[in-house]
Amino acid sequence: MKDLPCSAARIMALPPSCGPVRLVAVDGPAGSGKTTFAGELAAELDCQVIHSDDFPVPWEEGPGGWFHALESQVLRPLRRGRPGGFRRYDWVRGVYAERVTVPPAPVLVIEGVGTARASVAGLLAYTVWVEADERVRLRRVLGRDGAALEPRWRDWFAAERAWFARDHTRERADLVIRT
Repeated sequence: MKDLPCSAARIMALPPSCGPVRLVAVDGPAGSGKTTFAGELAAELDCQVIHSDDFPVPWEEGPGGWFHALESQVLRPLRRGRPGGFRRYDWVRGVYAERVTVPPAPVLVIEGVGTARASVAGLLAYTVWVEADERVRLRRVLGRDGAALEPRWRDWFAAERAWFARDHTRERADLVIRT
């Protein structure tokens, strides 16, 4: 396992923040490396990861449109010490897929654009901001999703810039990582 700049021991030493759960958010713009980092961190913590990509987000709604589902279906039950859950969205088929159960475990990592938003800052035990140069990020998302989506990705990047400027997400991060 790669050496991570935040350790499992450091996170486990924090008090629970969302009911009995230490909620860790990995946020930052699209293509910055959030998913990779969150996976490595979750492996070190031996915990579950929920990705914003597990929820449907219409392009035109921007980064803010998906979070209400995570909040109502997962975070609200966890705050009460109860399991949460949701149906994962299958982007390839364009339908909801399997149900994902989220037990009140010691740690849960949530990953994606907008996971560390100001409205839930009080529920977060630890926040990681992952960033990369926009040219690098655009190359990554187009390599993953195809060049035909470039106009949509450029619009999304603009929506992200506006979102993060309003929300001041990066400024609240416990750790900033540049990939």
